[in-house]
Amino acid sequence: MKITVEAVVPVGVKTVWDYHTDPEHITKWNFASEDWCCPRAGNDLRVGGKYSARMEAKDGSAGFDFEATYDEIVNLETFAYTMTDGRRVITAFEQVDGGTKVKITFDAEKERFEEMQRNGWQAILNNFKKYVVSNIQNRGSES
Repeated sequence: MKITVEAVVPVGVKTVWDYHTDPEHITKWNFASEDWCCPRAGNDLRVGGKYSARMEAKDGSAGFDFEATYDEIVNLETFAYTMTDGRRVITAFEQVDGGTKVKITFDAEKERFEEMQRNGWQAILNNFKKYVVSNIQNRGSES
């Protein structure tokens, strides 16, 4: 089963792409709630390259490493990767009225309920949008 989450970020595609793929930014948005964090991330954005992120509870009670290998990349449009458990994720970036739509479609886990997975991935995407908007407003532009 595939699950899709999406959000429109009110800035241009290049800015959204950069914030979504740069490890310096990834560590600031890649978590579903304020009691979690992403202390480190790596991203070798090329076919065969690796993506990795450490996600953990701020109180140290839980954590995990997320790792994947890129299968396809179309700069500023889409990328796809396969996670270590064999599930696939496709992320697409589309210029729309009001900004850039980010659409993430992923293979669901069999162990967890669909709604739980959808809510978790959507919360991370919402956190990404919030981070980008806040950062752009603080800088005063979207360059």
